[in-house]
Amino acid sequence: MSNQKYEIEDNISFELKDIFECGQCFRWNKQEDGSYTGIFGKNVLNVKKENNKIIFQGNCENNIEKEVNKYFDLDKNYEEIKEILSKIDDNMKKSVIYGNGIRILNQDLWETIISFIISANNNIPRIKKIIDRICYAYGDKIIWKDNVYYTFPTPQQLKNVTVQDFRNLGLGFRDIRLFETTHMILENRVNLEELKKENDTEKVREKLLTLSGVGPKVADCILLFSDLKRWEVFPIDVWVRRVMNELYIHNADETKVNKKEIERLAREKFGNLAGLAQQYLFYWRMNKEIAKFEKARK
Repeated sequence: MSNQKYEIEDNISFELKDIFECGQCFRWNKQEDGSYTGIFGKNVLNVKKENNKIIFQGNCENNIEKEVNKYFDLDKNYEEIKEILSKIDDNMKKSVIYGNGIRILNQDLWETIISFIISANNNIPRIKKIIDRICYAYGDKIIWKDNVYYTFPTPQQLKNVTVQDFRNLGLGFRDIRLFETTHMILENRVNLEELKKENDTEKVREKLLTLSGVGPKVADCILLFSDLKRWEVFPIDVWVRRVMNELYIHNADETKVNKKEIERLAREKFGNLAGLAQQYLFYWRMNKEIAKFEKARK
């Protein structure tokens, strides 16, 4: 482990808030100077924008440039992708402009599985706290700039954790789900490396759905936000249902909008970029609602 620094030219397809607060990750936190510090793999990294540069600095296990390029998907041309999506219709164009700096991270598959099991029927502040407690209890310690951080524990590090141990960390009904999924991985009933090699997304989804606590929405989040990187999937939650109904379906009763109808529409409109389209739409609709709520409170 060594302290390293890496800089790239500022990029309009790289905005810190858009990346770290669009609902795809839970281990990045905003600092007083506007930068974000997070942990991925065995790396602790701070990311900030300064003087037309994006600066990455932290304690990295391997070469920082290699780690950053992979994790932040820097080889992907997001300008080209946004141009394609913006031509679909005005709704998509507005959403892309709003979330202009979003990038889909290449997150570790195991960590993404557990994180999104925890996310079910939960809110982001609580998800983050639960994950932090798990990492503190069972992860490896990393010290950077006199601060202590913890890696996300491996399945092996959770081998002897009981259901009650998980419950004591505030997992509630999710305790048994984490326990069962951990042991399914340890017993090789689901082989994560094989999932990464499988080209058929539907086969990967079916395997993910066998994991305890993984339903269709969580499976699609894992497919999209992990290093499986299946951009054709379209995770559907209350926000996505709402925005798809408002913009395209126009059902007077939003709760009656059928998931299959949304999936069909997403395939037809967005094709193999459906996952990224979902992120732009979700991010725009969620923040619109938050702004409306905050205005009403004043």
